[in-house]
Amino acid sequence: MIKTILWDVDGTLLDFGAAERAAMLSLYREFGLGTCTEDALRRYSQLNKAYWERLERREITKSELLVRRFQDFFGAEGLTVDAVAFNAAYQARLGETAIPRDDSVALVASLRGRVRQYVVSNGTVQAQTAKLRRSGLDRLMDGIFLSERIGAEKPDIAFFAAVFAAIGPVDKAETLIVGDSLTSDIQGGRNAGIQTCWYAPNGGESPLPDHTIRDLHQVLPLL
Repeated sequence: MIKTILWDVDGTLLDFGAAERAAMLSLYREFGLGTCTEDALRRYSQLNKAYWERLERREITKSELLVRRFQDFFGAEGLTVDAVAFNAAYQARLGETAIPRDDSVALVASLRGRVRQYVVSNGTVQAQTAKLRRSGLDRLMDGIFLSERIGAEKPDIAFFAAVFAAIGPVDKAETLIVGDSLTSDIQGGRNAGIQTCWYAPNGGESPLPDHTIRDLHQVLPLL
């Protein structure tokens, strides 16, 4: 029986693509960069994903990631932009969009009192705090753990060790992480020795997770 759930946020409980899109579209206008096309959005999203994977492999720091992704992206687009200023505005703008996936807020609310629930995210404190507050998820969780505060990123075992130390004794056989990233959430859960649930709404198969779901409500039979 699962008694503790560790929830990822971006791409799992909340629609990160929608937040990313809204932020980029509005900041293109604000910075006078013209129209942000669908192709440009795809190029940025791919570059951004690659940078976060480099962070997970400890090849760069988060502070480097946040600025260098925009330096590389705008350089390739032929645009001159202050990447530091753009990132600062981007973090604030990300927090303004919080769209639940699969009615996740109601799902989390329905599980209160049945299991302990915690946020575990590599997202920035500024963006995640705003999104969790806007969605109401911050008031439903038993705790929120952000890598920026912990000083370690998923999938690093140090991240999970800090979470377990904070929430008290945990039976790892009764603990489940739910997330959309095989490299961050699922590998992190495997490193920590807990059960893993890969949220893959767009399909896909992998031998890594213990469970694979297409809709967040498919977590319920696992409990």
